[in-house]
Amino acid sequence: MGSGETTVYGETGGLPPRKYRKRAGNKSGSKAARAFRIAWRSLAIVLALLVIAGGIYLGVIFKQMDDTLDKISADEPAASDDTETKVQPKPKQDPVTILIFGLDTRSATGSLNTDVIMAVTLNPTDKKATLVSIPRDTAMKPTGYKQDKANAFYSIARRYGKDKPGGPEGLVKSMFSEFLDVPVDYLVVINFKTFEDVVDALGGIEVDVDQNMCYIDTVDGTNIRLKKGFQTLNGKEALDFVRYRQSSDKCGDERTRDSGDLERNQRQQRVIRAIVDKTVSLGGVTKVNSLLKAVGDNVQTDIPKDRLTQLITTYATLSSADLETIALQGTWKSPYVHVPDENLNAARAALKARIAGSEAKAGTGETAEGDGPESAFAR
Repeated sequence: MGSGETTVYGETGGLPPRKYRKRAGNKSGSKAARAFRIAWRSLAIVLALLVIAGGIYLGVIFKQMDDTLDKISADEPAASDDTETKVQPKPKQDPVTILIFGLDTRSATGSLNTDVIMAVTLNPTDKKATLVSIPRDTAMKPTGYKQDKANAFYSIARRYGKDKPGGPEGLVKSMFSEFLDVPVDYLVVINFKTFEDVVDALGGIEVDVDQNMCYIDTVDGTNIRLKKGFQTLNGKEALDFVRYRQSSDKCGDERTRDSGDLERNQRQQRVIRAIVDKTVSLGGVTKVNSLLKAVGDNVQTDIPKDRLTQLITTYATLSSADLETIALQGTWKSPYVHVPDENLNAARAALKARIAGSEAKAGTGETAEGDGPESAFAR
């Protein structure tokens, strides 16, 4: 603008200095903008508070998880020339095989027999697992011991394993390692109370009950009453489902068909799959507190804390689609279930294949990827 020119404020369209300028726009628009800014600031504050609260919640969860791991894990093995305690796989980089016992410790039974026996091999390369269920009455004859039922050897190891390498845990692992022909690295013993509490903490699990079930025993307090069909089972009902073997006279007109160890093993695997899927779902994640409490109160293991942490972080997203399940089949000849060599060798091959990072073809010693989560010879 040249010197001496005059700016006319008005119809010619010039703008006054900012201090003279009136705010443009209508009042309702201005109010809407202010309301938007206020709402946005409020939302930002709420989000910030949620982030802080979430951080505190995660901190509490991690602290509780740490406390739970302290409670259930074993101490690190002392330095020793004993190979039993010197070599331990690291779950985040090595395949591991874990022996799992489900223990009925009700005072009415007074027994340390294991009603549920499973071995699971996990491979961190493909983050998949193979789980073998062993009938509780399976005939076993570990080297140096008389033949007995599979479910008796945990109690035997507790009695006679104190002076053995690795103690009772080392003894029972060596027994089942011999039976399965794979190294068993760790042992997990789960009280049946844990099973109930975990299912209840998850809000129940959806299972297809394959038959009506009734068993009543007033001595040990067992009272199983289930109807056939797809349904949501609570903790007690899920436990009843996997334990049912035969009906009792006390059921009267409601007496139901008996079932064998094979059917029990298949039910166990069905329930394990349901628990795994529910645990890794969003619903399971929101129940972490209850799950940790259930596990911490009733689980014992010889897995050191750092290895247990690696297991949890490595396989946190494992779903039933990643789990190959095998139920050993055998023939009942009182008082044992006799597993044919063909079936046992097929299960052994599946575990060895998982260690190697592949899946055993059903009924053969060959290996192949992607044959599905459940081996045909196990059905």
